[in-house]
Amino acid sequence: MPLRRTLLALTLLSVPLLAQHHPASNPLAGHPWADTSLSPDQRADLVLKELTLAEKIQLVHGIGWGPLRDGAPVPTDNNGGAGQVPGIPRLGIPSLQQADSAVGIRMAAPESRYATLLPSVLGAAASWDPAAAHLYGDVIGRELRAQGYNQSIGGGVDLARDPRNGRLFEYPGEDPVLAGTTVGHLIMGVQQNQVMGDIKHFAMNDQETGRTVVNAIIDHKAAHESDLLAFEIGIRIGHPASVMCSYNKVNGDWACENDWLLNQVLKDEWKYPGFVVSDWEATHTTVKAALAGLDMQMPGDEFFGKPLEDAVQSGKVPQARLDDMVHRLLRSMFAAGVVDHPSTPRTVVDPFRGRDDAQHIAEESIVLLRNQHNVLPLDPAAIHSIAVIGAHADVGIMSGGGSAQVDAPGGNAIHPGRGTHWGEPVYFPSAPLRYIREHAPNAQVSFNPGTDPAAAASIAKSADVAIVFADQYMSEGGDAPTLALPDNQDALIQSVAQANPRTVVVLITGNPVSMPWIDQVSGVLEAWYPGIAGGQAIANLLFGTVNPSAKLPITFAKSEADLPHDKIFGLTYAAKNGGLPEHWVNEEKKSTFPAEYTEGVRFGYKWFDSENKAPLFPFGYGLSYTTYTYSDLAVNAADHSVTVTVTNTGSRPGTEITEAYIQLPSPSNEHFRRLAGWQRVPLAPGEHKQVTIPLEHLAYATWSDPQHSWTWLPGDYTVSVGSSSRDLPLKATAQLH
Repeated sequence: MPLRRTLLALTLLSVPLLAQHHPASNPLAGHPWADTSLSPDQRADLVLKELTLAEKIQLVHGIGWGPLRDGAPVPTDNNGGAGQVPGIPRLGIPSLQQADSAVGIRMAAPESRYATLLPSVLGAAASWDPAAAHLYGDVIGRELRAQGYNQSIGGGVDLARDPRNGRLFEYPGEDPVLAGTTVGHLIMGVQQNQVMGDIKHFAMNDQETGRTVVNAIIDHKAAHESDLLAFEIGIRIGHPASVMCSYNKVNGDWACENDWLLNQVLKDEWKYPGFVVSDWEATHTTVKAALAGLDMQMPGDEFFGKPLEDAVQSGKVPQARLDDMVHRLLRSMFAAGVVDHPSTPRTVVDPFRGRDDAQHIAEESIVLLRNQHNVLPLDPAAIHSIAVIGAHADVGIMSGGGSAQVDAPGGNAIHPGRGTHWGEPVYFPSAPLRYIREHAPNAQVSFNPGTDPAAAASIAKSADVAIVFADQYMSEGGDAPTLALPDNQDALIQSVAQANPRTVVVLITGNPVSMPWIDQVSGVLEAWYPGIAGGQAIANLLFGTVNPSAKLPITFAKSEADLPHDKIFGLTYAAKNGGLPEHWVNEEKKSTFPAEYTEGVRFGYKWFDSENKAPLFPFGYGLSYTTYTYSDLAVNAADHSVTVTVTNTGSRPGTEITEAYIQLPSPSNEHFRRLAGWQRVPLAPGEHKQVTIPLEHLAYATWSDPQHSWTWLPGDYTVSVGSSSRDLPLKATAQLH
C-alpha cells in the first residue's frame, strides 16, 4: 500500500507539468475596478457604468448542464457544471461557473476529475463542531477551485420539519441555531478559497413531495423564529455570495417571486447585499419576479432574457432595478475574490487530503445511541469471531442521491464498471468489512449479505459478536413514506438479535428511522452517510480507536404517530414498492396543494417537549465510552453567556458536547426550551474544566411582526445545561434581554 500510494501521488503531481502554459495577461489591467483598495460595492459600481443594456441582461441569467435546449450554443469556456453565466471578457469579468456541491462536487467523473465525498451535512451537524463545518466547506471550496469552478450552489439550511424529507442528508437538522451555525461556518470554509458560497433553499422548502407546487402556509412570527432564523444566522456568519430561492410557494406566492421573503425579509430586514438566484427552473415570471427581488434566473432566458430587456425598455421594470440586480452579482464576485483570483482548472485535487478530512469529520459525526453492557468498544484481544451482515458492507458504503450525488472513484462499488443513473443508490469503495478485519486480525470475520434473515441469523449465532449494517437510500425528488428501514431490514435485525444478544447495529441512513428492535440489540451506531472514508471511521469507533462524541441534531421518533403530521403533505400510497409519492402527478399537472404548518415553531424536540411525548432518542443525545458530570452553573446576563464545570468521570479521554437551553418567561406561553448555545469540551480522565458557553441572542427572542423586529420578553428566563435536550441537570433563572 505505501508504494502504491507513493506512485499515485507522484503521478498526480506530474499532471500540472503536462498542462503548463504561459499565463495570460491580467484582464483587469488598466481598469479602475482593478484597485483592490476600493470596496466591493465601489468596484461593482465602476463596472456597472461601463456595461451596455445587453451585457447587463447577459449577467442575470445563464445556462445549465450544457445548453439544455437542442441547438443552443455552449460557451467555449463552459466547465461542465450545473450552470454558467457568461462573463464580460472586455471588462475582466469572468464567467460564473456553478457546481452542485452539497456534500462534494457533482459530475466530476465525466470530466475525468476526482471529488471527495464528504459525510452528509446532517452528519456534520451531529459533530456540533463549527471547526469541522469550516473544514467541510474548505474541502468543497478548494476542490471547486481546482476544477475550475467559482461558485458553489450547495449550502442547504432547510430545517427538518419532517424527518421523512428526502433531502435531509443535505441539511443540518431541526434546530435553527445549530443549523445556521453549521452552514454559516461551512460557507466560510468555501469562500476562503476565493469561491462564491451559497445558502438555500429560501424558504420553507421542507419536503420533496410536490416541491414545485406545494404551498407552505405559516405565520410570519413562527417563520422568523424557526426556518428563517436558520437562514439569518447562516447569512450573518457565512456572508454567502448568493441566496437560492426555492421551488415551493410560501403563503400563496412562489418563493422566487415572493416580495415578503426576498425584499422585506432578506434585503430590507437583514440588509443582505448579495444576489438571489433561482433554483433551477424555479422562475415563473419576468416583471413580478424582478420587482419581488429575484436577481438571476437559472437556467434559461425565457423570463430574464429578452422579456426582461423589453420590460426595462418599456418601464415595467425600472432601470434602477436591473442595475441593482447586476450590482449585487458583481459586488459578490469582488467580495469573494473570484475576479482578482480566477479559478485554475486542471489543478490536481489531492484525494488523500480530502479522504483524511472526510474521515475526521465522519469520526466526529457518528453517534453512539445504545451500548448495553458496554458491548462497545470491541476488544480485538477478547473476540475470536465476528459476523458482519448486510448493506453491502463487504464492498462499500452508501451515499445520498440527487443533485448531491458525488461520483464514486472506480464507479459504483456494488456494480463495478456500470454507469450510474439518477435514483440509483451509489456505494463508495470504503468497505467496513475490510477495516473491521484490520482491527481484529486474529479473529474470524465472516460476511453475510443479509438478504436471507435465517441465513444471517445462522452465522450470527456462532459468532462472539454480530454487526448488522442497515442502510436507507434517500434522494432529491421524493420523501420516505414511513420512518421504517426499507427492504425488510427490521426483520433482518430482529432475526440476528434473537440469535445473538451481542448484536450491534450500524445505521447508514439519510434520515432518522424507527427501531422496533431497539430493546433486543446491545449497540447502535448512527453513521448517517459517512463519506469516502466511512468504513475506516466506523471501524475506528467500533474498536475504540476513536471515542464517540457526536450528538443527534434531530429527534428520533418512535413512530409517525408521534410527529406533528402523520404523513408528508400530498403523499399518497400506491400498490407498488410499498408506496409511491403522488407528487410526480402533482408536478405534471402543476396543481398546487397546501402544507399547513400549524405547529409553527413546535417541531422536532420542541414538539416532543410541548406535547409531553417520549422520543426514541432526543435531540442532542449521544453516548460516549466515558462519562461526564456537570456542576457550578452560573449565568452572566450582561454578556449573554453561561459558565459550567464539566468533569470526565470515566477512564478514557473524550469530548463532551455541553448544551445550554433557555425557556422563555411564562407570558410566552411556550412549553418547551430552545437551544441557545453549546461547547465541545475535550477532557482527559478525571479532568474538569470550567466552560463558558456564549448564548445566541436570537435564540430566546420573539419576533414582533407589527414592529418588524426582534423583541425580548420581560421576566425570568430559565437556563438549563446538560448533555441533551432531555438530560439537563443544572438550572438557573436570569433576566435576559
